[in-house]
Amino acid sequence: MPLNQPQDSNNQPLALFTLAFRPLFLAASFFAMVAISWWTVYWIHPFSWSPYGGAIWWHAHEMLFGFGVAVVTGFLLTAAKNWTGVPGVNGPWLAGLVSVWIAGRLMMALPQFFSPKLVIAVDLSYLLLCAIAMAYPILKVRQWRNILFVPILLILAGLNATSHWASSHGKPAMALHALHATVMLFILIISVIGGRVIPMFTANTTAKPRQAVLFWLEASTIFSTAILVIIAFIGFDQVNSRLTTAVALVAAIAHFIRLSRWGGLSTSSVPLLWSLHLSYLFIPIGFILLALYALDLLDDLSAGLHCFTLGAIGGMILSMMSRVALGHTGRPLITRSIVTISFSLILTAAVIRVVIPIWFAQYYHWGIAMAGSLWVVSYAIYFYVYAPMLISPRADGRAS
Repeated sequence: MPLNQPQDSNNQPLALFTLAFRPLFLAASFFAMVAISWWTVYWIHPFSWSPYGGAIWWHAHEMLFGFGVAVVTGFLLTAAKNWTGVPGVNGPWLAGLVSVWIAGRLMMALPQFFSPKLVIAVDLSYLLLCAIAMAYPILKVRQWRNILFVPILLILAGLNATSHWASSHGKPAMALHALHATVMLFILIISVIGGRVIPMFTANTTAKPRQAVLFWLEASTIFSTAILVIIAFIGFDQVNSRLTTAVALVAAIAHFIRLSRWGGLSTSSVPLLWSLHLSYLFIPIGFILLALYALDLLDDLSAGLHCFTLGAIGGMILSMMSRVALGHTGRPLITRSIVTISFSLILTAAVIRVVIPIWFAQYYHWGIAMAGSLWVVSYAIYFYVYAPMLISPRADGRAS
């Protein structure tokens, strides 16, 4: 799988393509700025624009399968090397993989220049290629504990294919359900990865003992979240409301108890930690909002979904990308004050996006614009601070 890495004029490996997180985090943070800037302007002053699937479908699809998937695959393909000790996709292979992702984003935004079948084929191929790249090192050393992430990538590819098919065949409800299921699957991924790393990072930094893992709590958390992936795929309005309410409340309680045992109260002086804990807090809050929606006590499903997407996913991604960029480029895990501001802004954006539609509906339009603007600033800060690190060799002189 690995090939010789591209060389610069001094015959040194190009740092950008040594590990997957480098180009994918760089591309994802840039796309996060551009896509939400474009969407926010379009929302305030609609203009003539016909992306693939329509503007609303494009927005949901691209933030999940464009931005979100780039970060998840960048993280997993990098982690696979650390887990297995096997060099993963890098050099020309990695450059080609990133090119497929970029081509998908351009084709989705400008479909008039490409055939619909080509747009779909390119967009779907990215996750399939990533699943192969993820499976290679794991299968080589038979590390079955981490093989779980390969089917997760394949399920993501399946949801993407379903949403594409439904959108192109005039089935908007099915297309929407597939996207809702994708949101829940991202929450499941955060639950699995977050359950591994957040308590470990917290215990290592605060020097407080890590509490023992409770099997019943872990099982309740993961199982209830997985059930909600299925419910979302069927349709939140199609499944018995009592079942949705019960599962959502179980998930909310389980996630909250789980988070409360990770020592978040001791992280107030460490931005790379409190940002993870606060981002994770949006998961149980989101499930509470989902339960209220199922009980007809909340009219706006979008508020609950954006609690997940903007708060949990957007906040967690920003924090994890910051930590990974520092650690994997040989730098101390110390954030600049401007990065701390970006963490605060993204979480504030999530609160605004959730609260205004529920309690201040008359400001719905401008609430979305404000949340979008804060998102853009948050990721612009990330791009400004970390882009130089992502394209440069490690600070400690190590190869990768």
